[in-house]
Amino acid sequence: MAKYRKLGRNSSQRKALIRSQVTALIENGKIVTTEARAKEVRKQAEKLITLAVKEKDNFETVTVSAKVAKKDAEGKRVKEVVDGKKKTVYETVEKEIKKDKPSRLHARKQIAKELYVVKEVPTEAAGRKRNTKTVDLTNKLFDEIAPKYADRQGGYTRIVKIGLRKGDAAMEVLLELV
Repeated sequence: MAKYRKLGRNSSQRKALIRSQVTALIENGKIVTTEARAKEVRKQAEKLITLAVKEKDNFETVTVSAKVAKKDAEGKRVKEVVDGKKKTVYETVEKEIKKDKPSRLHARKQIAKELYVVKEVPTEAAGRKRNTKTVDLTNKLFDEIAPKYADRQGGYTRIVKIGLRKGDAAMEVLLELV
């Protein structure tokens, strides 16, 4: 008996397929796929969520001072003339940041290894590279998904059968986070 489904693909294609579907599941909260794929994706997604739940509170808050360029009302940097040269004016700002402890940092790297980088394009700037933003799915796992499942002992996903697909009569399912 095999440990996993081969899904009619070689190993690199299969890993890429599962990785992309897990990324889509975590980003959107649900995906529609075939039953066999959903069962494989569920395994990976549950492992990542479990890892995030275990390490969700393993950080310390640190106050840091940083130099930030002063900006005017339009969002441009304020400059002043010093010795005949234009120089940017900086101000010191105090910020509180989360500093991961070593085990949480390791978990973050393990999760990042399993997920693809997702870019978000605003609708008004469709087709332009300039306004794209990368979405940090590891942060989403630690900050949004893990606290939701903190008191739960596994079973973070649900498979709901939709029906047969028209082209090849494969069973389609909805895989969603509970």
